Amino acid sequence: MNVLDHAPGLVAFASSVEAGSFSAAARRLGTSPSAVSKGVARLEQRFGVRLFQRSTRVLSLTQEGAAYYERIAPLLRALAEASDVIQPAGIAQGMLRITAPGDLGRILLEPLVGRFLPRHPGLKLEMSLADRHVDLIREGYDIAIRAGQVADSDLTARRLADMPLVLVASPGYLARRGTPDSIDALSGHAHVRYMLGGKAFPIRFADGSVLNPAGVFDTDNSVALRIAALGDLGVIQILRLFVQDDIDAGRLVPVLPLQPLPLVTISALHAFGRQAPARARLFIEFLTAELERLS
Repeated sequence: MNVLDHAPGLVAFASSVEAGSFSAAARRLGTSPSAVSKGVARLEQRFGVRLFQRSTRVLSLTQEGAAYYERIAPLLRALAEASDVIQPAGIAQGMLRITAPGDLGRILLEPLVGRFLPRHPGLKLEMSLADRHVDLIREGYDIAIRAGQVADSDLTARRLADMPLVLVASPGYLARRGTPDSIDALSGHAHVRYMLGGKAFPIRFADGSVLNPAGVFDTDNSVALRIAALGDLGVIQILRLFVQDDIDAGRLVPVLPLQPLPLVTISALHAFGRQAPARARLFIEFLTAELERLS
């Protein structure tokens, strides 16, 4: 069997897995949902198995489909990357799928749209802004931007920058509850806590002190943290970059500024190994320079 005979079906199948539906895959491939569906159907007919379970609302992989995708995804990725060897140096082309935390992604959007993409007109960027940790391989992303410690994995991690954290609260909240002057005093205040993996992120100070306060409101989203603080709900711990404008405008006030918090490492994770394609390498280099400028 010549593998090239069903190459269009392979691409349609992989794109459907990564995009989550035939219609989303069609948008990525610049074709129609019908063409994608027929490509997958021909592939299923050739192998005599169902690759997807279909319903009116859900498209889910069968056991055979999941096993097949795990085998072909690296091969299709390698084919896509092969064009880099004949591209001019410093030029990014092709598709790059990125996932980043919500607030950090929004801050980076302006420089990406205003400066990076115009330099690389052959590059198509697809960016998901979500604070959850996605599975790069299973969900089909090329690069994940992460804040904080990176768990050991088979992924390649590149440090982009080290960013300061800050404790802040609104003037209204501090006028009502008082301004804490020590870690012990801080423990008695209302806290809006950031949740990661279902657990509240502790407040760790640079001197080694750790505070695990009770929360009046918990969230896994930094936008919600900021809104809660602006609404006089309590003290939040957040990347200073996200609230610097609020601090400058007096909408939020640093709490215990003489008790510094440790820096948070911002990293880019990918599964390309040492031979990252030009589009990934240039994207990471651009983000490194941009975050160093902002930190």
